[in-house]
Amino acid sequence: LCVPAVPVLFKQALENTDVEEGKSISLRCELTKAEATVVWKKGEATLQASAKYEMKQKGTVAELVIHNAEPEDA
Repeated sequence: LCVPAVPVLFKQALENTDVEEGKSISLRCELTKAEATVVWKKGEATLQASAKYEMKQKGTVAELVIHNAEPEDA
């Protein structure tokens, strides 16, 4: 028996958020499937974990923390 894969959907999408320059901001989204692979992008560029970008995932919640936010992070 072959069961087709169920697509992963967003239960809660990202929301527009303001942050003061130089502060950290946390962006969260919730998925319909736990531990699904999440790729964070800015435009066409894939973000990589660094001192600036911190990626976390627990269960169905994926989080991107941007440290030392700048206008270019919009």
